[in-house]
Amino acid sequence: MPSDARILIVDDHEDTLYALESALAPLGYRLARATSGDEALKQVLRGQVGLLLLDVRMPGVSGLDVVHYMRRVEQTQHIPVVLLTGFGPDSELTSTAFGLGVADLVMKPIDPWALRTKVRYLFDAHQRHLALEEEVRELRALVKDHTESTGEHPVRPALRRPGALVPTQRAQRARTGEFEQGRT
Repeated sequence: MPSDARILIVDDHEDTLYALESALAPLGYRLARATSGDEALKQVLRGQVGLLLLDVRMPGVSGLDVVHYMRRVEQTQHIPVVLLTGFGPDSELTSTAFGLGVADLVMKPIDPWALRTKVRYLFDAHQRHLALEEEVRELRALVKDHTESTGEHPVRPALRRPGALVPTQRAQRARTGEFEQGRT
């Protein structure tokens, strides 16, 4: 797993950034901060962001704008995003956020325990996903190298129709007389 991946915390209020950093510090992950949507996009596009905690409403480029842009760029479209809002429940915001594929929408003030649990799960799952993608690329390269060096092509076993090998339970019961004995 990329050990240099970090969690990017984005909010236009310094006190909120400090509170979020304090809440996440016990996890031991690398943290980075941004105070605007523009700054967040620049950091995300530079790479090594494994999770984004993002305020919804900021001057200029909003959190939703950031997510919308990220989902259109291949290198950033799978980064998990947790949106943060201090404006209370809003069905339109919820619909838009989840339509963009955010992992969660959290209301401020934030419960540090709940936030740590969500962040740990999302960050670790994303890192495992990236590690598996890398392993698949390496295995494909090995197969390709082997195929090119030996001239062999990988053989895939033919799949048979499942119905041809395994009789249905009804047919089995009919043969054993289970229906006649009232044991259904």
